[in-house]
Amino acid sequence: MKNLFILFLAVIFSSHFFLNQTDKISADSDSTSSVTISFVGDLMCHSPQFEFAHVSKDSFDFKPVFREVKKHLIKADLTIGNLETTISGKESRYNGYPLFNSPDEYLVALKDAGFDILLTANNHSLDRGKKGILRTLEIIKNYGMESIGSYHSQKDRDSIRVFDINGIKIAIFAYTYGLNGNYIAKNEKYLVNVIDTTLMKQDILNARNRNADLVFVYFHFGDEYQRKPNSYQKEIVKRAIEYGADFIIGSHPHVIQPMEYFRSNKNKIGEGFIAYSLGNFISNQRWRYSDGGLILNLTITKNILTSVVKLTNETIIPTWVFKGKINNKNQFVILPADSTTINSIPNYLTESDKIKFLQSEKDTRKIMGTIQYYSKNH
Repeated sequence: MKNLFILFLAVIFSSHFFLNQTDKISADSDSTSSVTISFVGDLMCHSPQFEFAHVSKDSFDFKPVFREVKKHLIKADLTIGNLETTISGKESRYNGYPLFNSPDEYLVALKDAGFDILLTANNHSLDRGKKGILRTLEIIKNYGMESIGSYHSQKDRDSIRVFDINGIKIAIFAYTYGLNGNYIAKNEKYLVNVIDTTLMKQDILNARNRNADLVFVYFHFGDEYQRKPNSYQKEIVKRAIEYGADFIIGSHPHVIQPMEYFRSNKNKIGEGFIAYSLGNFISNQRWRYSDGGLILNLTITKNILTSVVKLTNETIIPTWVFKGKINNKNQFVILPADSTTINSIPNYLTESDKIKFLQSEKDTRKIMGTIQYYSKNH
């Protein structure tokens, strides 16, 4: 945003220069490419969620959940979220906490809402064992989305995902702090990426060797319901920065945690961005802070001629999860919790809902005011 403001001033006070440099500016514009990436936090599916989405026997519709935020999610070139459930099939019985298994229609709704990539390295990845992991990966692929964080083979795990969008190459990695006490056989460690600094360092190096312009690292880590990162989070983030990560995104606490900028001589853009926890995007957790989340939008620009890559804009859209009746039907709906831009608060919100909605927005804005620069001396 600062760069855009400087450019605006330059146009106002140097109009004569601008008019005489039209051809040059046009050429510069032609050589510039950009990509916008949207991240959300935890995509959970507790049992009340699939009960509310139940249409008929063995039929579910989760699309209404995302109807108010879909217009924001589909704008991005890449939309990414943490899938904190398995899609293990109805034979394994649908269930919420503590052993998640959600209907296939949950993925239908995510695809329809605009999601391109689902992160599958989290503490619930192994809730239904190896079979659950493999089926989840299969169904994600069947619905035209990519998965990152869990894999069906060692070769699959070692195949670095580098996405070329508008000439900008983006590598994405995902790791979890653990698997709720479940363990993977030594010869099947590829199934889920558990945080390992040696592995992470090699992954980032491999991405750079494949000419990745940007490296995103996602961590599922932190203390649940704590609104500040713990020492472990800070240490792992510091390692990722030292290894050359450009952007670090986190979730697992189920509440929003602070964001920070950092400067670095180890990555390509010379700076970066940390979001310790994006909170819940959708869940049945109803207490304060856990019912709110956000959409994080990052815009990156690359000069194709010079290969210079920059973070040119970052914005957030606070969100809040409504649970209640709409037209006499029980529903979950994710609402943009931004009273300054929405035309009006939905009339189906009760007075209690409105208080929670406005409180969530206030809480999010307060914690987003803590963005600060990261340094090794910080």
